[in-house]
Amino acid sequence: MVVHDFSGLRLSRLPSVYRFNASSFNSAVRSGRFFVLSKKLQSSRGKLIWCSLVGKIIVEKYFSDSKFSALTLAASKKVLVPCAISDASYPLIDQLQSPGTILDDPQVTHNVDSEGMEGDKKIEVEAKPMSIPPPGAGQKVYEIDPLLLDFRDHIDYRYAQYKIMRKEIDKYEGGLEAFSRGYEKLGFIRSETGITYREWAPGAKSAALIGDFNNWNPNADIMNQNEFGVWEIFLPNNADGSPPIPHGSRVKIRMETRSGIKDSIPAWIKFSVQAPGGISYSGIYYDPPEEEKYVFKHPHPKRPKSLRIYESHVGMSSTEPKINTYANFRDDVLPRIKSLGYNTVQIMAIQEHSYYASFGYHVTNFFAPSSRFGTPDDLKSLIDRAHELGLFVLMDIVHSHASNNVLDGLNMFDGTDSHYFHSGSKGHHWMWDSRLFNYGSWEVVRFLLSNARWWLEEYKFDGFRFDGVTSMMYTHHGLQVTFTGNYNEYFGYATDVDAVIYLMLVNDMIHGLYPEAVTIGEDVSGMPTFCLPVKDGGVGFDYRLHMAVADKWIELLKKRDEEWQMGDIIHTLTNRRWLEKCVVYAESHDQALVGDKTIAFWLMDKDMYDFMSLDKPSTPLIDRGIALHKMIRLITMGLGGEGYLNFMGNEFGHPEWIDFPRGEQRLHSGKVIPGNNFSYDKCRRRFDLGDAAFLRYHGMQEFDKAMQHVEAKYGFMTSEHQYISRKDEGDRVIVFERGNLVFVFNFHWHESYSDYRVGCPKPGKYKIVLDSDDTIFGGFSRLKHDVEYFSTEGWHDDRPRSLLVYAPCRTAVVYALVENEPKAVVTLQLTENVNVVEESTEPEEESKLLDC
Repeated sequence: MVVHDFSGLRLSRLPSVYRFNASSFNSAVRSGRFFVLSKKLQSSRGKLIWCSLVGKIIVEKYFSDSKFSALTLAASKKVLVPCAISDASYPLIDQLQSPGTILDDPQVTHNVDSEGMEGDKKIEVEAKPMSIPPPGAGQKVYEIDPLLLDFRDHIDYRYAQYKIMRKEIDKYEGGLEAFSRGYEKLGFIRSETGITYREWAPGAKSAALIGDFNNWNPNADIMNQNEFGVWEIFLPNNADGSPPIPHGSRVKIRMETRSGIKDSIPAWIKFSVQAPGGISYSGIYYDPPEEEKYVFKHPHPKRPKSLRIYESHVGMSSTEPKINTYANFRDDVLPRIKSLGYNTVQIMAIQEHSYYASFGYHVTNFFAPSSRFGTPDDLKSLIDRAHELGLFVLMDIVHSHASNNVLDGLNMFDGTDSHYFHSGSKGHHWMWDSRLFNYGSWEVVRFLLSNARWWLEEYKFDGFRFDGVTSMMYTHHGLQVTFTGNYNEYFGYATDVDAVIYLMLVNDMIHGLYPEAVTIGEDVSGMPTFCLPVKDGGVGFDYRLHMAVADKWIELLKKRDEEWQMGDIIHTLTNRRWLEKCVVYAESHDQALVGDKTIAFWLMDKDMYDFMSLDKPSTPLIDRGIALHKMIRLITMGLGGEGYLNFMGNEFGHPEWIDFPRGEQRLHSGKVIPGNNFSYDKCRRRFDLGDAAFLRYHGMQEFDKAMQHVEAKYGFMTSEHQYISRKDEGDRVIVFERGNLVFVFNFHWHESYSDYRVGCPKPGKYKIVLDSDDTIFGGFSRLKHDVEYFSTEGWHDDRPRSLLVYAPCRTAVVYALVENEPKAVVTLQLTENVNVVEESTEPEEESKLLDC
């Protein structure tokens, strides 16, 4: 293993098997025709040439020198026009690229219809252009929900402003596709002859590029500003042809501002690090030699029909009290996620954040992956390994706010508080103590759109979970507001139309350029049209996080079992908008943070410390807790949405809470918040507890694994058929159907029911496919799994047929119709050594009964 010394910072060099060779192919392919040759490399100016070299595809492109131009700012209250950068006069194929850039991407078949290669035979192929469809009519939302007609003025105004924005981007930037590649114009741009650095900082009086490369001399590399606030400098290559800024050098921009001299990390920096023992961060010019760059080897997996998401945090994913690495997560955690049956990993805290305890939500450097966990190439190797395992990879992206850190982040970047953010109190989030973006600023929209695209292009993420979207969409940010579902709460003066338009633009860009990508919005308000396509008048997300469910479980766990209402549970789980998909969860990272409790801790509390070992007798609190923990998770997955999320470790009832290392904090008011002596003890995941067969955690983990595998086999979350046939407040029983499965939940604390009749939709033989009371799941094995259940004709609970079953207290049992089982879908082995889940076929077509 080779180690590079970055001015006192030691970063490991990846072994050759994990090296990346170039930037993404997708950003180069536009439209037109080009030639593919095998075993030869030819080039011609303005053409794309491919060659087959030892199984790899290398793409070389020669471009004309690009020109930097600016357009006049013409702003009105309603129309925004670009103020800094454009190259619309040049053909798209020559836009925003450095001369001689080598581009490599194994995903080229996604963009090219190729007839194959034979020897040295030249084959002409047609490139599929990367384009974003023009805006639609924006009227279909009224067909889907006629109640929206009463708010047509607001919704039509919103869509009209979106169309104006698209038109202006087309006119001044060459389209949304080109506009979203700002990282190819701003920041550090490498070319054959040197490095160009550009920064938008209209509030600065002067600027200079400083760093290790010029001994931090502020007079060595003075930048020039154009009339639109963009500072620029070109550094020619050294005499020997080497780059003027060595890979790994520390860099900053020094600006004279109205508040004095300020050294800032470049806003578009691709990597930043904190010196050992230091406080502030430094930007790193990250451009390793070609032979050291990571080469992606595996294609994106197919977009899952139903998302089973494992929410994770790289830093706290170790069983040891330390900050874990991308490499360890890749090697140790990803196989675990696959074995558990999840098909998607959602990774938090990727964007660089100087304050570790912010959980990654106070971002300082938006284009830089967190250096705490390793290098950018380490992250690429993690994502590539996930794709090799067939895992979809979502990034928890933060565009709702930014850190108020002045030294390391965007706050007061050019000496003004209105640079990227609203000025004054409008630009500050009083609860989060962070800065709020001005989504009406052209350059802010460029920055954020380009940021989303950067992570998809450069790192091959498969989509995003957008954080804090409720805060974005309303001027009150959802604070001290109760959303009741009244449409006046969504369409009025409290709505930040600029922010909603940005969300429409970013969803348009993502889905237009990456049709398989997924976007999930964290919205607690229930905004109508949130998950409808932009062309139909919606905001454009694929899924909404169904956040009310977790709150309902916490509310119920504070009550006695006798106070639980079956109808209340059902209402919360099913209270979602028609045709707008949801990702549901019983608990996420929010419920695991210090100051709150996980479901397991609410249920079992201090008994978890002494009675989770199988060689000790259980307690009533433990028995109740384990039983309800399994039931809560299954009914949430079964009824709550079209996707399911679990925060890492909660699958086995992780004890205690999450507490990031922190010191004592003294507020301006004089109040002192005690720290934890910078301890990492509560900032890790004890996976060893779930793996230990002698602990009761193991049974809970095995149940969660079985639950994921049953969903993989039957696809019940995305079944069109959902029918709730019973919610009995006296028996405390809930019965519902998803697809050809019948779910039976008995929440009663002591009553078990023999020969209990439950409705079913189809005639035939049923069998048990999941039983929460199974011994391997920590249950009491009160059901025999070799029993066959035959339907009988006759209406019961508004169902044409019924079954007689045994429903023990505090159990959840899933029955499947045997005749309509999917064929050879899942290989399932409920042991510690399960490594692979094979999903080879889709469930058979189901009867499309009306949903209840």
